[in-house]
Amino acid sequence: MRNSVPAPNATHELTSEFDAAASSYDRLVGASPGYYRNLARSARRMQLPGAGAGMHLLDLGCGTGASTLALLACAPRARITAVDASAGMLAEARRAKWPEQVSFVHARAEELTAAGVHGPFDGIFAAYLVRNLPDPDPVLAGLVGRLAPGAPLAVHDYALDGRTLRRAVWTAVCWSVIIPAGKVVTGRAGLYRYLWRSVLRFDTVDALTARLRGHGLVDTQIATMPGWERGIVHTVVARRPA
Repeated sequence: MRNSVPAPNATHELTSEFDAAASSYDRLVGASPGYYRNLARSARRMQLPGAGAGMHLLDLGCGTGASTLALLACAPRARITAVDASAGMLAEARRAKWPEQVSFVHARAEELTAAGVHGPFDGIFAAYLVRNLPDPDPVLAGLVGRLAPGAPLAVHDYALDGRTLRRAVWTAVCWSVIIPAGKVVTGRAGLYRYLWRSVLRFDTVDALTARLRGHGLVDTQIATMPGWERGIVHTVVARRPA
């Protein structure tokens, strides 16, 4: 299965790029049509019952808190633990006012145990995370072990549907809009060039789904987004067997 698989030093550099972009990140992604709505779509696709009452949810790779907000909107009565490897991104997330049941933890996805993030969780939301992992399979295995029986894992990410057209559209959008805008807003283009490359190297959505099934998850469902992201950004929801 294809993945971006950054080298260890590249992983540190990627985190540093996120730290550097943190203060202007929300302004940049907010200019992307549908960015926040699509995160909300993916959170709703987890089908969490009862507004999340009595549930403990994990938002892994929470960034500046946009995915946390999406999760909170569909499960306002749940307790949410939000985790990210970037101290800069977390600092931005913590600037907002959050209800007391939301907490933030600074940790890499590979270091959840050391950070005291154990579960079991009644749902895990991973937005724009799996593609950025040096080796996703050990992390996914750990997440499956942290899911309560029957609980969903939702992966929201750029995972192309395999059609040549999608690669062409993605490249065109990156080099005409995303990379130039990133350079203007943040003064740095490295993170956005990495984004372009990482999507082309990542699993197709079918390969991502197969990867999740390979870790014993069942009831997998695939859904894409509207607009130019159709066939480019997907939600894959899968569940731990009950």
